[in-house]
Amino acid sequence: MRNKNGFANLYLVLVFAVLYAPILYLMYYSFNSGGTMHEFEGFTLDYYREVLQDTRLMIIVINTLVIALLSSAIATLIAIIGALAIQRTRSRRAKNTLLSLNNVLIVSPDVIIGASFLILFTIVGVKLGFTSVLLSHVAFSVPIAVLMILPHLQEMSPTLTDAARDLGASRRDVLTKVVLPIIKPGIFSGFFMALTYSLDDFAVTFFVTGNGYSTLSVEIYSRARQGVSLSINALSTLIFLFTILLVTGYYFLNRRKNRPAAPLTEPAAEMGVPR
Repeated sequence: MRNKNGFANLYLVLVFAVLYAPILYLMYYSFNSGGTMHEFEGFTLDYYREVLQDTRLMIIVINTLVIALLSSAIATLIAIIGALAIQRTRSRRAKNTLLSLNNVLIVSPDVIIGASFLILFTIVGVKLGFTSVLLSHVAFSVPIAVLMILPHLQEMSPTLTDAARDLGASRRDVLTKVVLPIIKPGIFSGFFMALTYSLDDFAVTFFVTGNGYSTLSVEIYSRARQGVSLSINALSTLIFLFTILLVTGYYFLNRRKNRPAAPLTEPAAEMGVPR
């Protein structure tokens, strides 16, 4: 048993080493004053100053954050409606069909999705730029948010909504005061997952960006093709640290939401009065 646990731990360490070693290598040489990734000559922050002083890059950062936040919010709203529709579907076959169609968009290759959006926007006449990127990010974020919200709807007891209706609550009151508070953790999970996917996406965004508009992933790819520059390392390091902060914040937020409530005690017991 100990040998199996030791092998499993060793395998886990190797997996994490393979995943994080290139990132740590990139971060290490972002402080290299030599300008190359072959020999570390000295410590410097010049490349980080270069990134922060690049006006065009700062505009691209703002574009990326605006697209991520706006697309995640819109996708979460659509996902709430979609999850409610799937949950209320009475036919089991129809429900499974809707779930399958939702999951197909998640497992489909990004290249196919990006090319499909490019053809669609070209036929419809949508100009490639902010609108095309926003619509495509909303589209591939909706299925992810649906998967985050739907389990919370399935765990909710139908007697809660029935009791609310029996007490005279309208459909709007049932939705806003009963259903949404219960599935709030799923809504937050869906929003943060959509936000992460939007910030991380490259393949789909590469197809639907136009001249004069770009996001961070596309900009990093374009700069990397021009040659090795440690400013790319500095920019990638800042993005990686921002992602860690985002994931850490989501973890503590989710942990706080799932923390069990303190048991209620009787006032007499708190005062030491025997029952």
